[in-house]
Amino acid sequence: MSAHESKSRSSALIIGAIGVVFGDIGTSPLYALKETFAGHHPIAVAPESIFGVLSLIFWTIMALVSLKYVAIIMRADNRGEGGSLALLARVTELTRHSHATWFVTMLGIFAAALFYGDSMITPAISVLSAVEGLNVVAPGLKDYIVPIAAIVLTVLFAIQKHGTGVVGRFFGPVMCLWFGVLAVLGVISILSAPAVLAALNPVHAVEFLFRHPWESFLALGAIVLSVTGGEALYTDMGHFGKFPIRVSWFGFVLPALVLNYYGQGALLLKNPEAIQNPFYLLAPGWALIPMVLLATAATVIASQAVISGAFSVARQAVQLGYLPRMRIVHTSHMEEGQIYVPLTNWTLYLAVIALVLHFQTSSNLAAAYGIAVTGTMMIDTVLVAFVAVLAWRWHPWLALPLLGILLLIDIAFFSANAIKLLQGGWFPVVIAVASFTTLTTWRRGRQLLFQEMGNLTMPLVQFIRSIENAALKRVSSTAVYLTSRPEGAPSGLLHNIKHNEVLHARNILITVQTAEAPYVEDADRIEVIDLGHTFYRVFVRYGFMEQPNLPKALEGCAQKGLAIDPNKTSFFVSREVVVPKMSPPMMLWRELYFIWMLRNAQSATDFFQIPANRVVELGTLVEI
Repeated sequence: MSAHESKSRSSALIIGAIGVVFGDIGTSPLYALKETFAGHHPIAVAPESIFGVLSLIFWTIMALVSLKYVAIIMRADNRGEGGSLALLARVTELTRHSHATWFVTMLGIFAAALFYGDSMITPAISVLSAVEGLNVVAPGLKDYIVPIAAIVLTVLFAIQKHGTGVVGRFFGPVMCLWFGVLAVLGVISILSAPAVLAALNPVHAVEFLFRHPWESFLALGAIVLSVTGGEALYTDMGHFGKFPIRVSWFGFVLPALVLNYYGQGALLLKNPEAIQNPFYLLAPGWALIPMVLLATAATVIASQAVISGAFSVARQAVQLGYLPRMRIVHTSHMEEGQIYVPLTNWTLYLAVIALVLHFQTSSNLAAAYGIAVTGTMMIDTVLVAFVAVLAWRWHPWLALPLLGILLLIDIAFFSANAIKLLQGGWFPVVIAVASFTTLTTWRRGRQLLFQEMGNLTMPLVQFIRSIENAALKRVSSTAVYLTSRPEGAPSGLLHNIKHNEVLHARNILITVQTAEAPYVEDADRIEVIDLGHTFYRVFVRYGFMEQPNLPKALEGCAQKGLAIDPNKTSFFVSREVVVPKMSPPMMLWRELYFIWMLRNAQSATDFFQIPANRVVELGTLVEI
C-alpha cells in the first residue's frame, strides 16, 4: 500500500470513527448541563456552582474517558476486538485455572446485561432531547414532541433490516458538521464571558465537592450524562482500530465537547434563565430550526450506533453460548460486521417506544439514565485489572492504586445514580436483571443438557467395536452427524442405526467450537481426526464475531485429506426435547424458561446454513 493510499485509508477511518463511535457521547451536550442544574435535584444557577459543575464535567471526561478508556482499557483488546463480552472472553482465558473464573464470568455477563438497558434508553433520551428543541422554536409545538420522536424512532428501527451501509456513508460527514457546530457555538459564547475558562482548574471541582458535599453528590447523578457513550470507544474498537479512535477523540471530539459545555456555562453566567435549554439557546434565533434538524440527525446516528452494538452483542452471546441460536441476517456482502438481528431489533423498539410514551420528556428519562452506564464502567474497571496484572504484568502496587482510584470514581457516580432508583432508575435495573437471568439460565441449562446427553451416550471407541460384527446395511454415501459434545457417539448416529439399521460408507462427526477470540484463521478452521473403521471426527472452529457456514467450512476438509461431496452427503441433526425431572437441578421456573428458549431457538440447519434438502432431523427426549 502506497503512502497516499495509507493516508487516505487512515482519514476514512478517522471520519468513520467520528460518525459511529462518538454519537452517544457527542449528543450529551443536549441534556447533560441542563439536567445537572434543572433536573430532579436542581442546583442554584450561581457563578460558584457553574464553575464547580463545569470543572467536574471536564475532569470527569478526562478521568473516565481519556485516561480510563482511551489510555488504559483500549489496550485490553481481544485480538483487536473490544466490548464487555470480548473483554470477558480474554479475562476468562487468563483466569481459566483459578478460583476467580466464576467471579469474572458473572461480572462480564452482568455487564452485557446492563448494556441492553443502556441500548434502550439511549435512543429514547437522545431523540427526545433533540426534538424538544421545537419547544424553544415555538412553545405551542410542545404537544407534538412525543409523537414526532415516536415517528423518528419507528422509521429508524424499520430501516434496520435494509442495513446501514448506505446511510453509514453519511454518518461521518454529518457528525463532523455536528461537532464543528458544537465547537463554533461554544467559542462564540466563551468569547463573551472568557472568565468561564477558569473552570478548567480542578480547584473549582474540589471546592464545590467540599463546600456543598450533598448538593455535589446529587449533581454527580447528572454530570455522569456527559460521559455516557464513553464505553463505545472500547466497544467499537474492532471496527476502526485504536489509532483512528484516539486521534478523533483528542484531535476533534474532546475539544468540541469541552468548548460547547463551557460555552453553555458562559451563557448561564450572563443569563441564568437560559437554564431552560442552554444548548439550543446558544444558537441565534435564525439557526434554531436548522439546529433542531441537525441535532435530530445526530441523535439518530447515535441511536444507530447503539442499535448496531446491540446486534453485535447478541451475536457474540449466541456464539459464546449465552443465548440460544437466533436468526442473524448479513446486510452487506462486503462488510462482515453489518448484521441485523430481528428479535433484538423489535425488542429494543418496543422498549424504546414504551420509554418515550411513559417518561414523555428527556428530563424524566435522565433519571433512568446513568445506572446502566456507571455499572458497566465499574465492571470494566474490575475486569481490566485482571488483564493489567495477568497479561500486561503490571506490578500490583502500580495497577491496584491507579485502577482503585478509577473504581472509586465509578462507585461515586454509580451511588449518585442509585438514589434515582424510584424516579426511573428501576428500568435499566429490571432490564439488566431480566437479561442476566436469560443469559445465565441458557448457559446453565446447556451445561445440564450436555451433562445428561453425556450420560445417555456411549464412548465412541466402544460403539465402533460394537458395530463391527453387526448386520448393518452399508450405503455408499457420506453421513455427517452434528454433535455439540466432542466425545462419545452422537445421539443421531445411535438413533439412525437403531431404527434404520444403516451405516454409511463414511461417517463424519462434526463439532462446531467457538474460540475465545473474535476471528479464527482459515488455516486453523478445520481439524480432521481419522478414527478408523470409516469414522472421522472433525472440529470446525469459529471466532465469536463470525457467523458459521458449515458447508463452506467443510470445503476445507479436502486439504486435510477428507474430500466431501455435498451432493452425496446427508446431514443428521439431533433436536433435543427437554422435560423437567421431578427434582430439577435448577429452579423449576428457570428450567421451564430454558425449555421455552430451546423450543424457540433457530434450528441448527438454518443457523449453520446447511441446505435443508440434505438434512435428516432426529429427536431425542432428555430429562434435566
